[in-house]
Amino acid sequence: MKKKKAKLSTMRRTQFTFYCILVVLFISVSGFFLAIFYSMPHDSFENNVYSILALITFVAVACGVLIGAIAFTYNRFIVKPIIQLSDAAKKVAEGDYSIKLAPIPKAEKIDELNVLFENFNTMVSELASTEILKNDFVSNVSHELKTPLSVIQNLSAMLQSDGLTDEERKEYAVKINEATKRLSSLVTNILQLSRLENQKIVANKKKYNLSEQLCRCIINYEQVWDSKNIEINTDFDQAVEIFSDESLFEIVWNNLISNAVKFTPENGRIDIAAKPENGHIVITVEDSGCGISEHDVKHIFDKFYQADTSHATKGNGLGLALVKEIVALLKAEISVESTLGKGTRFTVRIKID
Repeated sequence: MKKKKAKLSTMRRTQFTFYCILVVLFISVSGFFLAIFYSMPHDSFENNVYSILALITFVAVACGVLIGAIAFTYNRFIVKPIIQLSDAAKKVAEGDYSIKLAPIPKAEKIDELNVLFENFNTMVSELASTEILKNDFVSNVSHELKTPLSVIQNLSAMLQSDGLTDEERKEYAVKINEATKRLSSLVTNILQLSRLENQKIVANKKKYNLSEQLCRCIINYEQVWDSKNIEINTDFDQAVEIFSDESLFEIVWNNLISNAVKFTPENGRIDIAAKPENGHIVITVEDSGCGISEHDVKHIFDKFYQADTSHATKGNGLGLALVKEIVALLKAEISVESTLGKGTRFTVRIKID
């Protein structure tokens, strides 16, 4: 409250100063005309006394009307919007993100204030979105941490039970191991994403063979795509080379390929290509999976966003968010095209240095 009073007090002082200037201006103009009239010849002054008084009255009234109009305009179109903006900013500071300032009507438009109001509304909208994302982030992190921890807790308790067979103990141990891997992956991705967002990772660029890297990443998931009888088609020359960070791009390819394998049904197809195009190397990873809806495509790179809201597929919704940050850090571009029931294609464009 003290800050608000201080701001309003400053505004009042400004108004008072403005009105004082207008009064001084009025007295100066009146005095100027009176000085002229009294400097006129005596005979002329006596003969035209009524005309002079009428003229002085006219000047005084005109000055008064002008001063009133200026004061009204200043108060309504300058002071009032600023006070309105100040009050709105205070409400936003208190956590109310529903505030929206209406623009000044066109007939009374002051461009600078309208631009200021528009920027203020944009800022409030962004703050509201950030607040929503923060709440979603906390909620999703809690969910993703709770699930594997619950599995570990329950299965470890069951392992302490008597009468378990060796097969049951082995099965529980395997599930606990999978839960710990999921937990470790989640923590690792959160840390990597945090470091990328805060620019704490410095790209270690060097020239390396992109084709060999893509082949290694494909082989990493051979057991999975072979068990689903997925057809893998590659289209890239063995000598494709780029100058970039090899370890960071490996995270990108592993995420894109693992997603393609995960969402491609049995007997499906995955096409991976890398070709030079207009000063870029264009890498595409295309699958014949379930596809993504138009709504989900818009949010596919958001943290913890999963198009599969049932969480039936393994994942924590951080992979593509991590991919986007890495691609941005390495000055590359990524885009996605998808059609429900037909598949998805991710395209990464790397500028040739």
